Amino acid sequence: MIPLYDAHNHLHDHRLLEELPDILSAMQDARITHCVVNGTCESDWNRVLDLARANPGLILPSIGLHPWKISSRSDDWLERMTSAIASDPGSVYIGECGLDRWIHNPNIEEQKEVFVSQLTLAAEYNLPISVHCLKAWGPLLDILKKNHRPDRGFLLHSYGGSAELVPELVDLGAYFSFSGYFLRENKEGVREAFRRIPAHRVMVETDAPDMLPPENYRRYSVKNSGTGPLNHPANLLSVMEGLAKILEIEESQLRSLISKNFHSFFPVKLS
Repeated sequence: MIPLYDAHNHLHDHRLLEELPDILSAMQDARITHCVVNGTCESDWNRVLDLARANPGLILPSIGLHPWKISSRSDDWLERMTSAIASDPGSVYIGECGLDRWIHNPNIEEQKEVFVSQLTLAAEYNLPISVHCLKAWGPLLDILKKNHRPDRGFLLHSYGGSAELVPELVDLGAYFSFSGYFLRENKEGVREAFRRIPAHRVMVETDAPDMLPPENYRRYSVKNSGTGPLNHPANLLSVMEGLAKILEIEESQLRSLISKNFHSFFPVKLS
């Protein structure tokens, strides 16, 4: 059976640390051969890079400055990011980064400045970039149109935008990853968007330990949580199953499609 590829998760998250050996074993049992692990702030970049070194092949590192974390950035955050990327060209990706007007009192101008810096860096090195966007599609489109973008395109992680936005985003180079959270009954708008996305631009992700799928899609669980149930990365199996139903195609066909798309966007060797 064709392996699985998680386009976006946070395996380095401290909430997963205690169970990480078991989690990694379950991922291997589920035949997840690559996953992109995304840092969100300077304090976790080294954890992401260390985890990738300890699990070569399986974990593809990505470091970014998330819009929720920009207030804590250092004066030299961009230099630190650039140094990590330049030290191993093509092996360290960019993200999670982006724009967010959902949070309380967002400083959207500051977010835009930080995001443009990361997008420019991704364009310079032609690196994959994982983009977060909540209630900020207008500003995001404006930035994408006015600034250099990586030739390989960019990933809209856990895409929650409308179906109407899809054609314009595709023209700009977007890939779209589907997370299990959108298997919930009240998320038909997002499911409709994925029915309209060109087949060669679709990916899947877990965003673990977040974006928990509905209970009937939780094949795996994380025991250690003081903040409620967490998403297990091996639930990618269920996300794939759910998306195949949404797109009305065989799961084997979707696996093949995701494999091609993943290797087209991310610079990794075929498994």
